Amino acid sequence: MNHSRTDVVVGIFVLGGIICLGYLAIRLGKLELFGNRGYVVYADFASVAGLKLGDPVEIAGVKVGKVESLALADDRARITVRLEPQVKLQEDAIASVRARGLIGDKFVLVTPGASDKIIVPGGKIRETESPPDITDLIGKVVGGDLTSKSEKKPE
Repeated sequence: MNHSRTDVVVGIFVLGGIICLGYLAIRLGKLELFGNRGYVVYADFASVAGLKLGDPVEIAGVKVGKVESLALADDRARITVRLEPQVKLQEDAIASVRARGLIGDKFVLVTPGASDKIIVPGGKIRETESPPDITDLIGKVVGGDLTSKSEKKPE
């Protein structure tokens, strides 16, 4: 009798461990179990270098959605963004791809507009800003410093 009670306790402990592992896998994997909430809007960028599926969409530092897909549309990068249902974007909102820190993860920053018209589900954010290319920026800084020193005339 004592042997079967030990088996039951061990079985409950193992089952609890499996449930905890499943929960962590779902949370860390950012999986959606109960369908997608919210609505979808699109935005076209010249470049979305470094952006990946599942990256956050933020307004004023608050996560309001995520990047759902990346595709090519007429030689431009088209991202599909899923926004939470309570978020309403004005027609003149601006979407830009940003990075956290120098080598940080990318995210989409949405700057709200002032228009009275709201982007409908399935609509498009018309104003976009692509991320700056870090190698171009470094080249400009290095090149700018060298040319400014060599162009100085002695007085």
